[in-house]
Amino acid sequence: MLIFKIVPRAEWDGAGNDYPGSAHDQADGFLHFLTHPQLAETLQLYYAGRDDLLLLAVEADTLGAALQWEHSPSHGEDFPHLFAALPRTAVLWAKPLARNASGNFIIPA
Repeated sequence: MLIFKIVPRAEWDGAGNDYPGSAHDQADGFLHFLTHPQLAETLQLYYAGRDDLLLLAVEADTLGAALQWEHSPSHGEDFPHLFAALPRTAVLWAKPLARNASGNFIIPA
């Protein structure tokens, strides 16, 4: 199963072999990941004013025991959380998140 990470381009470009996460991730103690159905709402709620974003795709099984699925009562669903740095080698692809004419994010296939 593919899971996804939204990352500011400058953070990803500046990361070494392991991406430690954003300041928000580090404060929470884990890297926030999403399933495909969770992307649109998360982008709308938390990234509406950003234009410098990449979407990273990772095969969940490759992250081992450091990946945990945790329930969010406010959303009523489970979210994947990585309790480790993200190895660059685990990322299948990184694609820019563009917007359509209406200003909505276009989620890469």
